[in-house]
Amino acid sequence: MKPSMQNKLIVLKDRIEELNKELSSSEVTKDMERFKKISKEHSDIQPAVDIYEEFIRRSQDIEDAKEMLLDPEMKTFAQDEIDKGKEQLEKIDAQLQTLLLPVDPNDEKNIFLEIRAGAGGDESALFAGDIFRMYSRFVERMKWQLEIISINESEVGGYKEVIAKIIGQGAYSKLKFESGGHRVQRVPDTETQGRIHTSACTVAVLAEADEISDVEVNPADIRIDTYRASGAGGQHINKTDSAVRITHLPTGIVVECQDDRSQHRNKAQAMSILAAKIKDAQVRDQESKIATERKSLIGSGDRSERIRTYNFPQGRITDHRINLTLYKIDFIMDGDLNDLIQALTTEHQADLLAQLDQD
Repeated sequence: MKPSMQNKLIVLKDRIEELNKELSSSEVTKDMERFKKISKEHSDIQPAVDIYEEFIRRSQDIEDAKEMLLDPEMKTFAQDEIDKGKEQLEKIDAQLQTLLLPVDPNDEKNIFLEIRAGAGGDESALFAGDIFRMYSRFVERMKWQLEIISINESEVGGYKEVIAKIIGQGAYSKLKFESGGHRVQRVPDTETQGRIHTSACTVAVLAEADEISDVEVNPADIRIDTYRASGAGGQHINKTDSAVRITHLPTGIVVECQDDRSQHRNKAQAMSILAAKIKDAQVRDQESKIATERKSLIGSGDRSERIRTYNFPQGRITDHRINLTLYKIDFIMDGDLNDLIQALTTEHQADLLAQLDQD
């Protein structure tokens, strides 16, 4: 084990002892906010401490076995124990490295999912609809909730734009690598000569801000317009000016919400999306400043960056950031995203480990 890693683990082990004392105190329950904070910190670092203690025990077992090497009758047994112990230590060391990786504070948050048709005309809108269905099916598999915020349907089917909120523990951690350009290669239903067309849509995944107060939104910096809702949704929603458009003047960010009959609820939902967008822009700006010389293997997250190609004639999906190709397009389009998500997460963790080594 690297000395720097061991030093971190010693600090965490000492910290667990401090937290245990605080949690056993009758005073801590008098302040529930503090109790929740301490409990969360305890649950966050306990797994690493438990595995580190296992590492210490295994290391001691190896030292004990080395002493037995001096006994001719125990030499073979002792050597076998040493070899097994070293193999176990390697696995434990790898586990500890992963547990000590920096944690994204947004990982457990709900998200706003935005999908927009790109180049390719009607076919891109149909593809945007297919991509939205893919994520919807994934949400079902995860037993999460999906709420439609705004939909702009295409005349031929699919969507020019769709915005939804996904509510579920770890939603951001699972879908944060989906932001970027998604490209499709297939023969459209309207193609009479069987030619393959290429079109695209863009996906944006935004972590929900904890509260509106989590992001400073000066009332003087926003313009709120109301108008009558249009499109699908029934007769009732377009009789009053219930739809809301909010423009954040300093950044030019525009958010619209027209899904609810209530102008008040539409405004609240639009403000929530605006806060998430502002926070996302701030985070990406900060990351670009920090990582000017080091681009993540997962990509820059630029909304225009082509991250994935869906080739229907060949039945394959290729993620260009990690050079991964899977020949299971039907399963993936039906929401089976686990192989993609796991591969992206593993690559991201490998990149973080490489960065820790450099640091």
